[in-house]
Amino acid sequence: MESTRRQFFAASAGALAVSQSLQGAGLTAKDVLERIQKNVGVPWRVETVDTIKSGSLDTPVTGIATTMMATLDVCQKAAAAGKNFVITHEPTFYAHEDKTDAIQDDPVYRFKQDFLNKNKMVVMRFHDHWHAHKPDGIFTGMTEQLGWTKNVDPQNARQFIFDGLSLSDLAGQIKGKLGIKAMRVVGDPKLPIRKVAANWGYAGGFRGFTRSDIDALIVGESREWEMVEYAADAITSGQKKALIILGHIPSEQGGMKYCAEWLKGFIPEVPIEFVPAVEPFWTPGA
Repeated sequence: MESTRRQFFAASAGALAVSQSLQGAGLTAKDVLERIQKNVGVPWRVETVDTIKSGSLDTPVTGIATTMMATLDVCQKAAAAGKNFVITHEPTFYAHEDKTDAIQDDPVYRFKQDFLNKNKMVVMRFHDHWHAHKPDGIFTGMTEQLGWTKNVDPQNARQFIFDGLSLSDLAGQIKGKLGIKAMRVVGDPKLPIRKVAANWGYAGGFRGFTRSDIDALIVGESREWEMVEYAADAITSGQKKALIILGHIPSEQGGMKYCAEWLKGFIPEVPIEFVPAVEPFWTPGA
């Protein structure tokens, strides 16, 4: 009996030691970055926004959180969950290139940066290369989240085929599956929809709406005096088309959920979790 007990405790201690060695195996932020560069499947660009935005590459990594946008709320949740490496798709400090020279004394920037420093957190942007990954990581994740794998156009993975459901039904389906609180739609609610093009995230200008072979275009966001105004005029002129505006965060969030699963394939040492960014908008009375 005593021998059995010793074997049991020895095995338990061994398992604990293995677990502790994995958690503290010396994985650094630099290691994570290098593994992403090795596994993303495309050459790493010299000119890219995919860089470290806060923290040091020498930082030991305790856990990884992926997110659409590294808001203060997301960073707080990641820190509370013991994850000090945040991989964000969009900027951390309110501009595409995350330049902070002009906002060093801004109280919001200062509060966020102080929080990251205090919690020894590293924030990395993963935008250019996640889109360049084959297939596009954002498109893959959004297609899965919407349950549209069967609707992908065989001729173009960025388009979807439907059986003529109404614009109202399509928009309602998207709103429900993505949990959107403040979606906006331009077009006749009864318009039959058969072919849809998607521009997840930001869509500049209005050329995406000029195509005659689609019934609806989905975007994350666009300037109202560009695409939205063009869409409204196109519909008034008689074109049977629609524009669906999701909001930037929900339009790419699924891609970063997929990113967490992708990372688990080559980073086994630490826990990896998707932390959703909260949609900032709400609609009165909804």
